[in-house]
Formats: sequence, structure tokens, C-alpha cells
Amino acid sequence: QVDLVESGGGSVQSGGSLRLTCSDSDYVFRRNYMGWFRQVSGKGREGIAGVGPNGVPIYAEFVKGRFTISQDNANNTVYLQMNNLKPDDTAMYYCAAVPRSRTDLLQAMSSGYAYWSRGTQVTVSS
Repeated sequence: QVDLVESGGGSVQSGGSLRLTCSDSDYVFRRNYMGWFRQVSGKGREGIAGVGPNGVPIYAEFVKGRFTISQDNANNTVYLQMNNLKPDDTAMYYCAAVPRSRTDLLQAMSSGYAYWSRGTQVTVSS
């Protein structure tokens, strides 16, 4: 059973930082690739980052150099460090578990081929 529990959202000013945290069971982490996506109300999902095969991180172009994904397998936790946040980053952020049958993590998350958390709001003011 997937029960992704995330924390760490909030409100910051442009240029600020936030770190999101997501945990689940060892079972979930062993059977899925972990990642993050976001969604603005009324718009589609955007895959942000994922930890793919062999632990290689994958990023959407619009967050490269600003966001960093990391995974602690000993504690079944995945993090998203977000630096230099911009108002356009304002969205609901979701932790996701993508079945390992898919390696196109960003597309899988964007299309909903994943399990996901309840979401946490990130608001960036200018």
C-alpha cells in the first residue's frame, strides 16, 4: 500500500528556499522510482524531478540549477531542495512514486502514471 507523506511547503519571497520531504515504506521505495511534480489549479501536472535507474537524478529544464532531488534509502525518504524560488514556482507540490516499469519519470508523473501524496502548497511572492 502506498502512503506517501510529505512536508515542507510554505510561503517564501522570490529568491528564497524551501525543502520538501517525503517518506513511505521500504516496500514502496524498492518497487518505484521516486520523484516530484507540481500542479497549478486548472492546469496540468508538471514533472519536476525524479531519481531514476541507478540513482541518477532527472530534472525538468525549468528547475535545473535551482532544485535538487536526493534520496535516503536507509530512511525511505526523498527530498526536494528548492533554491532561488520564483513566483512562477507557486503551485501544489506532490511527491510521486513511479512504478519501475517506467523510466521516463517526468512524463510518467505528468500523465498521472504514478502514485502521489496529498500535496503541499508552495507560494512564492515577488
